Amino acid sequence: MTLQFTPLDALHRELGARMVAFAGYDMPVQYPAGIIREHQHTRQAAGLFDVSHMGQLVLRGPGAAELLESLVPVDVLGLAEQRQSYALFTNDKGGILDDLIITRWGPETFFLVVNAACKQQDIAHLRTHLDGQTLEVLEQQALLALQGPAAREVMARLCPETATLVFMHGMRATIDGIDAYITCSGYTGEDGFELSVPAAQADALARLLLAQPEVEAVGLGARDSLRLEAGLCLYGHELNERTDPIQAGLLWSISKVRRPEGERPGGFPGADMILPLIVNKPALRRVGLMVEGKRPVREGQTVLAESGEVVGEICSAAYGATVGAPIAMAYVQRDLGEPGTQLAVDVRGKQVAVTVSRMPFVPQRYFRG
Repeated sequence: MTLQFTPLDALHRELGARMVAFAGYDMPVQYPAGIIREHQHTRQAAGLFDVSHMGQLVLRGPGAAELLESLVPVDVLGLAEQRQSYALFTNDKGGILDDLIITRWGPETFFLVVNAACKQQDIAHLRTHLDGQTLEVLEQQALLALQGPAAREVMARLCPETATLVFMHGMRATIDGIDAYITCSGYTGEDGFELSVPAAQADALARLLLAQPEVEAVGLGARDSLRLEAGLCLYGHELNERTDPIQAGLLWSISKVRRPEGERPGGFPGADMILPLIVNKPALRRVGLMVEGKRPVREGQTVLAESGEVVGEICSAAYGATVGAPIAMAYVQRDLGEPGTQLAVDVRGKQVAVTVSRMPFVPQRYFRG
């Protein structure tokens, strides 16, 4: 398959990035500073990420809110303008097709950001359900993420009106003559912003941001270790078509009005499979694992009880540079998922001790005002 390139491809190469194929795109996995340094810099100051491979879509037209409500377990009807909601596309069996962010731009206009690997599938899924609405794919928009405790100071300097923007809110603004849609959101657990801008102006904006003393370029490697420390799911790892939202620990993503006792219960694909699990509980649950020693564990490795019985599987793992140790997420038997439970991971025939941990591993620092 021919790889695609983001509008910042030339900049990545100029900065010395190591490029890898990811979700059909040539993307920077790290820069010369390395993953650990990039991770630490994001936690301490501000990291700039190119996330232009993500899908950016606009759904418009009468009944757009009702259409989205029929596909996700979210209170879309009650979503205020310029507010965002995390959402899940579910299937009829209660599994997850993708996770996404929905932003209400107007009474019947919604901005969606979907995962790169699921982009074409999501577009087809939405188009199948259109009933007079239109779906626009923003092919000529780039998406940048500025994350970290200094991100707000940087943005306030370049775009003062963003200084009071709070978590999961958005606004239109201009930065050095560049029109942008800016949201207070991100994938690191830190305060930060995502900026949707015309592709032709993405390079200029990225260079402006990188010229700020607090900002360094950060690649996919650190993005993954940062989101893992923050306890955030990644589609294709923690989430897939066989995983339900309850076992994934995402009950909070099902709005109260869509639950059995709510005003508009169910009405989304797989509701009859998912909603009973709120009470009955699925057999598995997503947990965090602290790994003893320095030997890393890997995705797909089996989790063992003290008896040696297989009780789960690793879905994500990385070195947590803030934690200072290897960490992981796994699905394990529900009764073994309490923090403090001692388990092990089979690493090439040797057992590596792990302890179930509370998540997030590092406190989330979203700005809520």
